[in-house]
Amino acid sequence: MAEKLLVIEDIDIVKLYGINNVNYNFIVSQFPKLKIISRGEEIRVIGDDAEIERFENKLNIITEYLLRHGNLTESMLSDIFLKEESPENSSNINTNDIIVYGNNGRIIRSRTENQRKLVELYKQNDLLFAVGPAGSGKTYTAIALAVCALRNKEVRKIILTRPAVEAGERLGFLPGDFKEKLDPYLQPLYDALNDMIPPRKLQTYIEDGTVQIAPLAYMRGRTLDNAFVILDEAQNTTINQIKMFLTRMGCNAKFIVTGDVTQIDLPFKNDSGLLKIRRILADVKNIGFIDFDNSDIIRHPLVKTIINAFEKNEENKNNNKK
Repeated sequence: MAEKLLVIEDIDIVKLYGINNVNYNFIVSQFPKLKIISRGEEIRVIGDDAEIERFENKLNIITEYLLRHGNLTESMLSDIFLKEESPENSSNINTNDIIVYGNNGRIIRSRTENQRKLVELYKQNDLLFAVGPAGSGKTYTAIALAVCALRNKEVRKIILTRPAVEAGERLGFLPGDFKEKLDPYLQPLYDALNDMIPPRKLQTYIEDGTVQIAPLAYMRGRTLDNAFVILDEAQNTTINQIKMFLTRMGCNAKFIVTGDVTQIDLPFKNDSGLLKIRRILADVKNIGFIDFDNSDIIRHPLVKTIINAFEKNEENKNNNKK
């Protein structure tokens, strides 16, 4: 049985431990084999040598992060403990996966192979198509790239758009004016931005046009210069709508198109432009295509199971028709 005394220096101990010691309790819970005793800036750790070393390495990551960003959240702690690194590199987060730091120092990073591919292809291409199932992080990763580009002054504005297609519901029966009727369709985009930009700053950006969120029809006739533009839910656009959108691209613009071809809400599914666009643009340079799949789904584990069940049901229906 080994024992080691660790001293926390240059760190606000209240921020490290969190309100009501919520952060400290979470950290301790990750090391059930250790006896951990804290007295202010001193932490005494008792247990196996290897576990003590792992604890010290993790604590170094946490304190370095707190020094850099001045804040620490449960979400950040979860990120640190989500991936168990090998002993030789456990003191380092893979910074190559980090896209942007969100609110309260939250790390927004690529979590799957295809999310990493999206980030890499973004560096090489001005136009990307990311297609795959719900929950695979297509739109979220794209928005993180957009926020990063805005912060780095690579672009002057972010424009997020969706086709206002009714998913089995009627807009006309919803209460409120036109904007209030459309906002539910655009809410997922607001949700992602709220993770990455402080609320007051986001409101300022929206008011001065730095961040624009609007239905696809509002893009007609515009030239989008110095902008990072994302078309979400592109499976619900016709080929003419996608053409209209893509031809909005101006100087120093980055475009990402995301969609899920299994969730087409158009009256005739074959009208979806997302089903046709790859064939049309297959030989055009500076365009990248990323196919997300069920292995990329990072929502509740049931989401992956549900999608698999629906795919199996669709296969059975198709087989019965033969």
